[in-house]
Amino acid sequence: MAIKFQYNKISLQNLQKQLKVRERALPTLQSKEAALRVEVKRAKDHADALDEKLRQAMEDYDSMSRLWGEFDPELVSVEDVKMTVKKIAGVRTPILEEVVFDIKPFNLVDKPAWFMQGIQVLEEMVRISIEREFFLRKMKLLDYARKKTTQKVNLYEKVQIPGYKEAVQKIKRFLEDEENLSKSAQKIVKKRQEQSKEVAS
Repeated sequence: MAIKFQYNKISLQNLQKQLKVRERALPTLQSKEAALRVEVKRAKDHADALDEKLRQAMEDYDSMSRLWGEFDPELVSVEDVKMTVKKIAGVRTPILEEVVFDIKPFNLVDKPAWFMQGIQVLEEMVRISIEREFFLRKMKLLDYARKKTTQKVNLYEKVQIPGYKEAVQKIKRFLEDEENLSKSAQKIVKKRQEQSKEVAS
């Protein structure tokens, strides 16, 4: 990225200011990137653990598959999913608060005794599935933010900071050269004036 500048003191001051801003921001961005990386891994691990928990629960109740044929899945439905939002390293992420179920009334006399336990099992499996979705969403949001932060870190670290440093250096050299030329010109003028005074006298 070519940084536009002029060879003067005002441009030099502006570039030095921009450079300072980026040098101060870089450690914060690097910390944010590291924190997001940790949070992405944590969310992924949690989603994987919930995956395993759901798989295990399904295996546990696989032996009852014949009984599940009698179960009416219309009895249980999700009425509401309550959530809050929590900021992690500046990123708003969803947090599951509660899953509210709607259980349709049924006659306990007509249904097998295990129906109540079946409802609890179904609620638990649905709760795990929804929680897993929340962690997957959280992971995606955090990973997107991490990628953006990584891009910004790379932009500052590899492009802008070196670019500003180089531009500052060029302006400084130019101004020093200009000053040296000016001093040399003054010396020459002074020497010529002295020589003309000597010739005149």
